[in-house]
Amino acid sequence: MTEMRLDAHQHFWRYDPDEYAWIDDTMEAIKSDFLPEHLAQEIKGAEIDGSIAVQARQTVEETAWLLELAQENDFIHGVVGWIPLTSLKCGKYLELYSLNPFFKGVRHVIQDEPDDEFILREDFNQGISQLKEYELVYEILVYEHQLPQTIRFVDRHPHQIFVLDHIGKPRIQEGLHPPWRKHIQLLAERDHVFCKLSGMVTEAGYDDWTAEQLTPYYEIVVEAFWPERIMFGSDWPVCLLAAEYQTWAGVVETWSAALSEHERQRILGETASEVYKIAGS
Repeated sequence: MTEMRLDAHQHFWRYDPDEYAWIDDTMEAIKSDFLPEHLAQEIKGAEIDGSIAVQARQTVEETAWLLELAQENDFIHGVVGWIPLTSLKCGKYLELYSLNPFFKGVRHVIQDEPDDEFILREDFNQGISQLKEYELVYEILVYEHQLPQTIRFVDRHPHQIFVLDHIGKPRIQEGLHPPWRKHIQLLAERDHVFCKLSGMVTEAGYDDWTAEQLTPYYEIVVEAFWPERIMFGSDWPVCLLAAEYQTWAGVVETWSAALSEHERQRILGETASEVYKIAGS
């Protein structure tokens, strides 16, 4: 397999305060447009070859737009979009978007659902059960306290590939490992679950995070999932709230330097290439 360095988690948007209401007053740094031409400069500086674009709005219009961007920009190797998984129209959207080779997976923002049991809802799981037919990944975005439900959820779909975003959002700013550590270890026992090494700097705090502060969480994830099921993600442009793109990429590069060459390549690209079925990698 040819080594391809991939950023497995980034976003694009044309900023509109109504469409991106989750970007609050503490996030002035990302109240702007972030488009492929901006990311192209970032990944070049970090010696990254390509990326996976992930949804930031829960609309099918955004999914269609991201697929257009992927077709227009060679470095975007795939899209994880949003479709209405709880709707009877779910199958129709899967049929439509699966005709596009850049459509690699689906994500729903579980962390924002007021019901912590949402991920176990029957209608939601009915939608999830249709993804395997189209060889699509499902990406899990939850807070740490939602991990117990997440474990029960993935057990309902033993043949579906799952990717956990942002290492399950531990309370890094508070310096807490348990109970996140226990749940990460349990989740990693399910070999159909992968993990993105992403979103850590913003969970640690925008202004005063350190690599030393993050290292124990990295070590717990590597011990649980091993590099075979871990992939690097920048979470750009959200990462800009706490760190420049090259700063975060450099932290992961430093961590991975202590691994074997095979393990390093898994984290920096091979895992993502395998999970998202990137042609030519």
